[in-house]
Amino acid sequence: MRLFLQKTFFIFFLGLIIQGCETLQNFKFEGSEAANKYSGWDAKQFHDNARAAMEKENYIKAIKLYETLEARYPFGDYAAQTQLDVAYAYFKNEDPDSAIAATDRFIKIHPRSPNVDYAYYLKGLINFNRSIGFLERFLPTDSSQRNPSNVQESYNNFQELTRRFPESKYAPDAKQRMLSLRNNLAMYEIHVARFYMKRRAYVSAANRASYVVKEFQRTPAVPYALQVMQAAYTKLGLDDLAADAARVYQENFPDGPPVLEHKAATVVNQIWDFIGFDQ
Repeated sequence: MRLFLQKTFFIFFLGLIIQGCETLQNFKFEGSEAANKYSGWDAKQFHDNARAAMEKENYIKAIKLYETLEARYPFGDYAAQTQLDVAYAYFKNEDPDSAIAATDRFIKIHPRSPNVDYAYYLKGLINFNRSIGFLERFLPTDSSQRNPSNVQESYNNFQELTRRFPESKYAPDAKQRMLSLRNNLAMYEIHVARFYMKRRAYVSAANRASYVVKEFQRTPAVPYALQVMQAAYTKLGLDDLAADAARVYQENFPDGPPVLEHKAATVVNQIWDFIGFDQ
């Protein structure tokens, strides 16, 4: 019986190996066929066909053509532009890691290029889309409840763009996105502070809320930070500090927070809050 099982497993794995060899042969055949197809192409043909593939949203084909163009003509007229084009193609193909790697490579190789500002902008845009997340593309979820690492990366990318190239045509859009990202980062700190409140870690909650008031002034998160500070100081028996937070809140927001929280908008948002960070 044992010998029979051993023979059965041997035949099974032998079949897998044979199938793998056939797949490899097919892959090599397809690769050589593609090589023959493009053997007579010049740089312009690669570039034009890659652009056409991008327009048809065939991003995989565009990436292949751009990478072949770069490999065959690394010092040609299209070399620098191709590196940017393939980064954008990766971005549209929802491969952010490869897109970031491509933009970083362009910035490193071409730091004085007239298009380097676009590389910084594209890098920020890639991380900006990462911060949105899959669900938010279809549902009005609260992105400020998620890990803010991509938000911070995007903010840093746009900040570097506006610092290095203040006159860039991409700077105005970058500044607008930075405002949104900064608000997002501030509200994330509020969610963390409220989390500490629910865990009765009142000192940590007060410190986190105080950080928002100091570092994220003029954001919609400030009135909520003052509310947390008042509640945390009250729990700690620090009545003077609690009274100060209440006074500042009343002086600056007598009618309540000027921007309602995300969860107050729709039923879907309330469902998201139910499963979100604050809970």
